Amino acid sequence: MRRREFMTVVAGAAAWPLAARAQQPAMPVIGYLSSRSFETEAYLLGFFRKGLEQAGYVIDQNASIEPRFSEGRDDLLPALAADLVRRHVSVLVANDAPSSLAAKAATSDVPIVFGTGRDPVQSGLVASLNRPAGNATGVFVFGTELGPKRLHLLRELVPNAKVIAFVVNPSSGTAPFQVDEMLTAAQAIGQDLLVLNASNEGEIDTAFTTMVARNAGAIVYGANTWFQIVRERLVDLAARHAIPAMYEWREFVTAGGLISYNTSRAENGRQIGAYVGRILNGAKPADLPVVQSTRFELVINLKTAKALGLAIPPGVLAIADEVIE
Repeated sequence: MRRREFMTVVAGAAAWPLAARAQQPAMPVIGYLSSRSFETEAYLLGFFRKGLEQAGYVIDQNASIEPRFSEGRDDLLPALAADLVRRHVSVLVANDAPSSLAAKAATSDVPIVFGTGRDPVQSGLVASLNRPAGNATGVFVFGTELGPKRLHLLRELVPNAKVIAFVVNPSSGTAPFQVDEMLTAAQAIGQDLLVLNASNEGEIDTAFTTMVARNAGAIVYGANTWFQIVRERLVDLAARHAIPAMYEWREFVTAGGLISYNTSRAENGRQIGAYVGRILNGAKPADLPVVQSTRFELVINLKTAKALGLAIPPGVLAIADEVIE
């Protein structure tokens, strides 16, 4: 897990002293589970820490953290979640859909604060959004439901694309839902949608070979944590083949991708941290309603658009939350 290195990244210039835990045995321990890699998660932990600090908790001052990452391997999550439960963590954070399900399956006693793109009621995390009822609550980020919106935005950038590829990770539990939603949305606007599967780097290469053969004019990526881990490769291949691509999160665009649309990670992370703080202060998950994302971010990279020979429509620029030049 490269835990020592991760601690340094998250804390910033001052490393998190591991010896502090031995000196403060009563310090609450926050378990942190993610299906991403530690490199990908370090950026997100900054937002989480801000929310936690607003609730009165500072890592290695009056709280500590035990992070676990599956590096894109969802099959490892149950064991990682069980390990955190065995360590008697005070709260278990699960900051994506696969981790949330693994955490819920691992314990009915330890409080869980999740951040999930899957409907938490339909996936069995809570009884209802307003009254979670069990040991879990958190943030519903709408990640998997935004595919059709991403398709519509991309069509405004490349209205003449006869074929648009939709790349999805078939190992994701939400893949069938995402594909159905996208096919329905594409049919409604008369768009030919090429659905491609990619769950490893070899399949990514195969997907791009197919896109080129089918003359795909643009790409939409499905919601998936593994895509976040390999984002630089995805961005590089799109640039190499000169195919405009719509991504899930802002980090893809700052890495050189064309455009992204999703909820605000800063807002989501702070809310998760705030809920963890409230639980450490005595609140019960059952009494904390699931928060639904209210802020959405459209990010555009004008340098990438210029390299692709694209002129961003004024209407799209007008609604962009961030433009990278």
